[in-house]
Amino acid sequence: MELKGRDFSWLEFNERLLYEAADSTVPLAERLKFLSIYSSNLDEFSRVRIPTITALGKVQKQNKADNAAAIAGIINRQQERFGQIVRTVKDELKKKGVYIVYNEPIPVIVLKEVTDYFFSQIAAFLRIAYPRAAGDFFPENNHIYLAAELKKEDSSQLAVIAIPSDHLPRFFSLKKAGIQYVIFIDDIIRAQLPTLWPGIAVDAAYSFKVTRDAEIDLDDEYKGNLAQKIAAQIAKRDFGLVTRLLYNAAMPQALLQQLVRSLGLQNAMIMPGGAYHNLKDLSAIPVKDAALKDEPWPAVLYALPAPTLLESISKQDILLHLPFHNYDMVLRFFNEAALDRTVTEISMTMYRISGTSKIAEALITAALSGKKVTVFVELKARFDEANNITWAGKMKAAGIRIIYSIPQMKVHAKVVLVKRKCEGHWQYLGLLGSGNFNEVTARFYTDQVLMTSNTGLLKDLDQLFRLLKKNKKSFTTDALAPQQLLIAPFNLQTRFAALIDREIAHARAGHRAEMIIKINNLEDEKMIRKLYEASNAGVIIQLIVRGICRLVPGIAGQSEHITVRRIVDRYLEHGRIFWFYNNGEDEIYMGSADWMTRNLYRRIEVCFPVLDDRLKASLRKVLDIYLQDTRKATWITEDGAHSPVGGKGKKLQAQAVMYQWVKEQHQ
Repeated sequence: MELKGRDFSWLEFNERLLYEAADSTVPLAERLKFLSIYSSNLDEFSRVRIPTITALGKVQKQNKADNAAAIAGIINRQQERFGQIVRTVKDELKKKGVYIVYNEPIPVIVLKEVTDYFFSQIAAFLRIAYPRAAGDFFPENNHIYLAAELKKEDSSQLAVIAIPSDHLPRFFSLKKAGIQYVIFIDDIIRAQLPTLWPGIAVDAAYSFKVTRDAEIDLDDEYKGNLAQKIAAQIAKRDFGLVTRLLYNAAMPQALLQQLVRSLGLQNAMIMPGGAYHNLKDLSAIPVKDAALKDEPWPAVLYALPAPTLLESISKQDILLHLPFHNYDMVLRFFNEAALDRTVTEISMTMYRISGTSKIAEALITAALSGKKVTVFVELKARFDEANNITWAGKMKAAGIRIIYSIPQMKVHAKVVLVKRKCEGHWQYLGLLGSGNFNEVTARFYTDQVLMTSNTGLLKDLDQLFRLLKKNKKSFTTDALAPQQLLIAPFNLQTRFAALIDREIAHARAGHRAEMIIKINNLEDEKMIRKLYEASNAGVIIQLIVRGICRLVPGIAGQSEHITVRRIVDRYLEHGRIFWFYNNGEDEIYMGSADWMTRNLYRRIEVCFPVLDDRLKASLRKVLDIYLQDTRKATWITEDGAHSPVGGKGKKLQAQAVMYQWVKEQHQ
């Protein structure tokens, strides 16, 4: 059975972003956005994945060397491509009147304004160090620095200048003679080197940054306040071991060696890069011309069949397609639940929420009005730990019952359960989705949200919340027995495997057998092995995989009936949809779980069947739209490369079709 390496598959996805950045049909400002996302992803890879590779190498030394060399080779090749695209986009923007000064002298026409900006704004934040040995200076994680060699007579000294991009915008922008000039503050500082060291020879200053291990180390068994313990670990995160030194490849070798020695970075992955780092900031370039951006797609407000949302859900299930539908409907769910006098209880899982969350504020309102509110807060949501701790404290102060993380297991489910008493009987209302309860990221991620009053589904959900409220440190796989929901780690993997087995049985009986899976990551070996088994039985399998895909498609005798598409467009594909033909009695599921080992066995995840025939047809329409994409879809090939799906006739862009289709539903 052939599997791709997980890390290499992740890098393949990141490379797909470069395809969008290089696409001349994508507006120039959006191409900057894709370059920005690529750079940000690569930083996270260095913080999260490289430490894992290094740790593995302690056990398998040869694998470490091989993996590190192969990964470095892929990244170096991608970085070269990245630089080429940046130069191309810069040149095209210059033709449109936006002049990004990039690795070149600052134009004389703006030199006075740039110099004034240095002395009036930048100079106040300059921090310069002169390290000679490890421990003299501590470079912060992913902060940008300039390294310069100061030469005086027969001696030289290393100087390190911190770029104050955490205090000032990364770019200084001004318009002059009809041209918008955009200048890195890095270059403004470089231009003032003679001012910083008068009488001392300084040839140049070269950019570098270090990336540190982002993992938080927690004991499986803990005592005391977990929030306090994680907060303490967060404070240490930016002091973790250096996993990567990224430096300007133009830096002289002698200066690089002096930098490595003086900062004690001998054990880091030493990687050459371009003249600038943290190019995730490219998306912050102030491009004001609307013609250089995507055409706006104003989100569509769902047309309710009844005066209130809760009443509408009582009458029929509601399915939202975000961000094509306006997220206000999700906010309204929480707001109505907080204000409705018949609502007595609200329970929800919280993985990642906005720093200015209206949802958390609605829950606080509900608690202050006397409702029983319980929130399960996942404190181990990477890079959101501090935000979750802050909100947990605010909600707890308002009287909300806060339940914290389970050791060795993250709660990744996106579910809410509302209980209300109407005319003497209890009614359950639920919200189940594939995306986080975050109104900011909801504008950029595609997700599906189901609002339902289906008793069978919500009794299962009630069971889950009852289990979570027991606040146990661990669960056995038989601790929960849901009837309709698929809940990891209890029955989700086994139920999905059984659904595949059913398609296999249909195929072997000579019937049509087919599956369509839209997912973010496909990594778990058991599920991949099951898909290979289905392919060999003749099941037609169409996969739409955004990110990691360790399955190798198109191999005779293994995966010849499996195709894999990847779609990268203006929104990040995040929704998970699972469709099984089932001999004409099709079943369809949505939910929070990817088919990764961690999601199936080490997280609380919820996937749920869509039972309303009207909504099932709607979701099948969604899958058909994505399968017809010939503009943004690429095949993931046997060797991991990307091949345009293409096709004859008019090019179809799935997200554009989705937007128009959603608009038509509410006209």
